[in-house]
Amino acid sequence: MKEKIRIFLDTDLLEKYLLGTTTQEESMQVERYIAMYPEVRKTYDELQENLETFAKLYALKTPEGLKERILSRIKAQNTGRRKFQRYAIAASIAALLFAGSSYFFWNQNQNLQNENVIVNNKIKTLEEDMKEQLEDVRNQFIVLNNPQTKKYTVNGNKKAKELKAVAYINPVKKLSYINVRSLPNLPDNQCYQMWAEVNGKMVNLGVIKNVDDKDRLRPLPYAENAVGYITIEPQGGNDTPTVQNIVANISY
Repeated sequence: MKEKIRIFLDTDLLEKYLLGTTTQEESMQVERYIAMYPEVRKTYDELQENLETFAKLYALKTPEGLKERILSRIKAQNTGRRKFQRYAIAASIAALLFAGSSYFFWNQNQNLQNENVIVNNKIKTLEEDMKEQLEDVRNQFIVLNNPQTKKYTVNGNKKAKELKAVAYINPVKKLSYINVRSLPNLPDNQCYQMWAEVNGKMVNLGVIKNVDDKDRLRPLPYAENAVGYITIEPQGGNDTPTVQNIVANISY
């Protein structure tokens, strides 16, 4: 029986159930295990508490003033449409006197339609960005709470002795993250940059601007026998890593 429970806990069904991504059959299985086995119930409660803490920590804040801007734009569009209707009535009465006015009203309507397209595109882009961020938060939660995740401590070499980081690698989910906790200070004309060697190709992961957020997880591209690097580069970053300035690396 203990083995059965262990096998169940080694899956990510509890995490998926908490995140609402299980099928109906998987949900029934999870609920049955929670009801039958105290060990599963305890793990479920702990994951639920972790998820609540994680959600608060990484809560996505709606851009300031977005709601007001959208409502203002909608109000302006509605006002514009009412104006257009009045213009259209007036135009029909005055059509015999000034036929050219019809173009003005058509142009007004086109402007409103163009503005509506711009607003809709901005909202769509925002929704896609938030969806990507939520997916990243979901993956972080799974990696941090999955028993199959491997944890590696990363220390800097003699060029950056104060560098401290922790890498989290999950070979089953094929997800990997790194938490850079401290970096030595650099001159103003230099910066730290992250890289990953994946399937024989070097991937630029960008400049590490600061480590003020001690809990931030930075994604690492997952692959078999991949290697992550941190280097010192000129301010603004480099297109290729400066090999002699590698200060830390992690094989995963």
